[in-house]
Amino acid sequence: MLYHLLPQYADVHIIFNLFNYLTFRSAGAVITALLIALVAGPATIRWLRHLRVGQVIRTEGPRSHLKKAGTPTMGGTLILLAATLSTLLWAEITNWYVMLSLLALLWMGAIGFMDDYLKVVQGRPRGLVARYKMVGQLSFGLLLGIFLVLQPIHPIPATWTMVPFFDQWVAVFWVPAYVIFVSLVVSGSSNAVNLTDGLDGLAAGLGAIALVTFGVFAYLIGRVDTSAYLGLFYLPGAGELAVFAAALAGGAVGFLWYNAPPAEVFMGDTGSLALGGALAVMAILLKAEFLLLIVGGVFVLEALSVMLQVGWFKYTSRRFGAGRRIFLMAPIHHHFEKLGWAETKVVVRFWILGILFAMLAFSTLKIR
Repeated sequence: MLYHLLPQYADVHIIFNLFNYLTFRSAGAVITALLIALVAGPATIRWLRHLRVGQVIRTEGPRSHLKKAGTPTMGGTLILLAATLSTLLWAEITNWYVMLSLLALLWMGAIGFMDDYLKVVQGRPRGLVARYKMVGQLSFGLLLGIFLVLQPIHPIPATWTMVPFFDQWVAVFWVPAYVIFVSLVVSGSSNAVNLTDGLDGLAAGLGAIALVTFGVFAYLIGRVDTSAYLGLFYLPGAGELAVFAAALAGGAVGFLWYNAPPAEVFMGDTGSLALGGALAVMAILLKAEFLLLIVGGVFVLEALSVMLQVGWFKYTSRRFGAGRRIFLMAPIHHHFEKLGWAETKVVVRFWILGILFAMLAFSTLKIR
């Protein structure tokens, strides 16, 4: 909004010209979202307590988690509120990159909200039936893929995507395969972040790290000079995603203020599905889907741990008549808790891993 209103007054005072710059508006977006989350946090927590939306703790999980029963969940609404308002205030809201990313955030947040509402308000332990949740995720991905094919938003063919570490290599998809690929990226990313949301501050901290990383890539890809120098696709207008990423990261960090151990509120599926979906759509729009595997390396490990655990358990059940486990408990962050690690130690070490994966992603800019 400010981008559309204030630069026209640059001839009145040079300060208004600042609103033309992505760096200034990104800084404004992260600060605004952070302040909104900090200010609105207490009221949001009181509202959730009034609704009696307390977290249900898995009895097979670490015993230290039992004391968390009843802690308000659905706190992802705070992230969505802060990120949406800040984006509308600081971003170029007519930009396709911003509109599609914001739509993804709200779409996935709505799916998560329905799941949380059914579980904690209506008392349905399963929440939103898994297949309905998956339909909602895949349908958005399919619609996004079809839209990008029929309505290109940049000069690069929709079915092309960059390959990390190689500036001369491009992955080219058959159109139907690309649409399916986009839907799998969206559903896979949103579910991976959802699986990671099991410890106080874990998903919010890792999400903020990944968002800042993609915000930097968006800024570089949106500039003709840096994209050419680094061997990246040049996508005009993609730099606005830096503002969106900053707003969402600010919302996540503001939420982390109340989600840090011991958590006063949990994000629930409302926040985790929204964060994962937004990260996926940013990667898709930046033609950096494979880079998402590196930036979100911890999310990938969390999802793989669940897939391996379930797959091995089912195989050994058929093969030996009794299911066996690879990990003491999945997702893998619970495995380390079962080994005796303190929750805060697991969270901080996983944050460090997230930073290392972000650094690996940045290394792809020069190792090309």
